[in-house]
Amino acid sequence: MDMDYGARYRELFQRHWWWRARERVILDALHDHQPAAGWRHVLDVGCGDGLFFDELEKLPGVRSVEGVEPAAALVSPDGPHRAHILVVPFDESFAPTRRYSLVLMLDVLEHLPDPAASLRHALSLLEPEGVFLATVPAFMQLWTRHDDLNHHYTRYDTASMHALAASAGLRVDESRYFFHWTAAAKLVTRIKEALIPGEPASPSVPPALVNRALYALSRLEERLIGRANVPVGSSLLVIGGRRRG
Repeated sequence: MDMDYGARYRELFQRHWWWRARERVILDALHDHQPAAGWRHVLDVGCGDGLFFDELEKLPGVRSVEGVEPAAALVSPDGPHRAHILVVPFDESFAPTRRYSLVLMLDVLEHLPDPAASLRHALSLLEPEGVFLATVPAFMQLWTRHDDLNHHYTRYDTASMHALAASAGLRVDESRYFFHWTAAAKLVTRIKEALIPGEPASPSVPPALVNRALYALSRLEERLIGRANVPVGSSLLVIGGRRRG
C-alpha cells in the first residue's frame, strides 16, 4: 500500500462512505452465515490497526478477536487493539495455537503475489466448521490508478475467484458482487485516465453532504438488489469454509 494512503487509512475507514458501506455488507453477510452457536474466535488477516475489531467484538458469541498485519507502519504502537495484533508476515511462520471460527481477508488477496498459498494457510487456521469471508476488487476491466496506488496484482471476477478457491481448497457457499453502481463510475474513470495521463492520487473523504448521499445510495442499492445476483459490481464478496472430503 502507498505509505501516504496508509497514513490516512484510519480517517478513510472511519469516515469515507465506501468503507462505511462495505462494513455493512460484511456484517450483513456474517449475520446470514452465523453458526448456530455464534462466533467464538475471530482472526482478521491484514487487519491494519484493528479498525474493524470493535464491530467484530459485537458479533454473537465472540470471545476473542485477533489480527495479523504484515505492514508495521499500519499498526499504531499505542492503538487500543495493539495487544491483539501480531505484526508478522502471513505465511507458514504464523502458527497460532488456536483455531478460529471466523477468518477474514478484507481486500487483502489482491495484494498478494501468491494468493492461493495465503488462502490455503487461512483455511488451515479454521475450525472444522469455521467460516471464511473475503472481499476483493472486481473485474480487471475496472482497473484504475487507484489499483496502482494500492499495489494490487489483480482484480477478480467470479470465475477467477472460484478458480482460486478450487486451487486452495475453499468451499464457496456464497459469492456475489456488490457496489453495483460504482462499476459504471469506475469504467468512466478508466476511460478518463486513458485519455488524460497522470499519477495516482490518494483518496480523500468527500464533503459531508456528498459523503452521506453516496453512503445512502450504496445502502439503498444493497437493500433493493443486494441479493439479486447482479452480474456486475466493483467489489466481490465470497464466503465459505474448508472443502469437505
